[in-house]
Amino acid sequence: METTTPLTLFNSLTRRAEPFVPVHAGEARVYTCGPTVYNYPHIGNMRAYVFADVLGRTLSFKGYKLTHVINITDVGHLTDDADDGEDKMERMAAAQKQSIWDVAEHYKQAYWADVRALNIRQPAEWTVATDYVPQMIAFAEGIAAKHCYELESGLYFDVSTVADYGRLAREDDLMSEFMSISSKLRSLSTINDTALLKLEFAAIAREFLAGLRAMHARKALKKYRDLISIWEWADTAETNDVAQLILDSVRVTGDRLREGRIEAVDGKHNDEDFAIWRKTPPGEKRQMEWDSPWGKGAPGWHLECSVMSGAVLGFPFDIHTGGIDHREIHHPNEIAQNQAHCCTNGLDDPRNSGAKIWMHNNFLVERSGKMSKSSGEFLRLQLLIDKGYHPLAYRLLCLQAHYRSELEFSWEGLGAALTRLKRLVMAVEQLKARIPAGEGTAPVPGRVFVSHLERFDGAVSDDLNTAIAITVLEEVAALKKVDPAEKLAALETMDAVLGLGIATLSRADLRIRPKSATITEAEIEAALAARKEARAAKDFARSDALRDELAAKGVEVMDGDPLGWEWKLA
Repeated sequence: METTTPLTLFNSLTRRAEPFVPVHAGEARVYTCGPTVYNYPHIGNMRAYVFADVLGRTLSFKGYKLTHVINITDVGHLTDDADDGEDKMERMAAAQKQSIWDVAEHYKQAYWADVRALNIRQPAEWTVATDYVPQMIAFAEGIAAKHCYELESGLYFDVSTVADYGRLAREDDLMSEFMSISSKLRSLSTINDTALLKLEFAAIAREFLAGLRAMHARKALKKYRDLISIWEWADTAETNDVAQLILDSVRVTGDRLREGRIEAVDGKHNDEDFAIWRKTPPGEKRQMEWDSPWGKGAPGWHLECSVMSGAVLGFPFDIHTGGIDHREIHHPNEIAQNQAHCCTNGLDDPRNSGAKIWMHNNFLVERSGKMSKSSGEFLRLQLLIDKGYHPLAYRLLCLQAHYRSELEFSWEGLGAALTRLKRLVMAVEQLKARIPAGEGTAPVPGRVFVSHLERFDGAVSDDLNTAIAITVLEEVAALKKVDPAEKLAALETMDAVLGLGIATLSRADLRIRPKSATITEAEIEAALAARKEARAAKDFARSDALRDELAAKGVEVMDGDPLGWEWKLA
């Protein structure tokens, strides 16, 4: 179908929704920051790739020739995003007593399995970091003279050599927020009433923290531990020293904000400077190291994405995507490198950043907080499957929220998404049954669906508003007295963007046996057949006994279910 609504996307760099105007007419070139393959991806990680997939599908739907690249980081990503700590790959290899290459291959395959399970389309190219090390060295050599300096530990990028460093991370906004709040806090020193002082302080602190959260400044929140702790202490303090302690906390937290992304390396010109090349320490031997003009070592994580995106897509390309956590460290550092490499200065023209548009999906959170691997406990997609949930129910859960909104995960929410998916799949199954054999899908949706398709186009064209798009999809699925082949064509057109697989899934596909189940599907079907015979013979005692036996084994019999399900695993 011909789409008519202009596509607008929110650009994190300019902080506004912008019309999509491709660098190359008729094309869309997209780069997505992929996984560091040192561990299994958690479902929060996978939200980023569902988002990027819908973006790519939307661009294809809008008629653009898509070139999508996703990288695989198998070297150089340290345990702290700010270039501090150990290499994640080296650390996992040591813990598992395996080679880094084996670790990378295992977790890469695990990631790809999740990609397939979530119906994420294959990109035009998977770029693997270790395949591009020669290009990384050449890139670093090209910018070293004007933008880098060498220390004992490696080659560092001097962020003062490019204009507008940190604009993507909203550092100016953070500092402005801090200065406003600190002025209010300082005014509290004139209050002599301790109780009133505590109340005023609490109100200002709440305002400050709410402002940071509104900017999704999670990294900055960590810098305010002293402010938070003094706030908590002030609730119980019985001395008159509250005002001085508040002022001290303002000073300390202000210093921490200015430190930003500190890496504890002597000799750095600026706190925010970051490693382009990390030298192997004297006397050490790393599994992954290469010769370079600066000695044996490995590339910095930020360098990898600059090199791979530019090598495959060329600068400038159209869209760079990633999780919102990349907006504060990784992507600003990428942008600085791109500016240096492309000999551009200033970000008033977003193309100088390497990509015209930078897009970020928000976090998936549990009630206990953001999902992360650092805690050692995280939800994998396989765990959802082991509990009997189809992976595309999780995809639907992601698409029910806007990609820029924080999404809270709960088992109840996942169950509701699965039920919603079942309804759609059943509607398509019933629709197919009405289409005469050999007729198939209509070549294009009929006229009756034009308004629905226009609304669908309007939704996805409005910064990927998938929540509204799904509602339109459901409205079409519920339409009665329409040509079934044309209706199926309309549903397939929409699902080509959403990727829920409703035209290829069956209800049987959605019924996944939990790993903990003690009964097989064949045994369930046999018991249901026996129960059906008992009911036909009006042997209701036998029927009830069979139902109770199934219930004892975790199977709920669903008599009269509106979705047509005979049973489900509890």
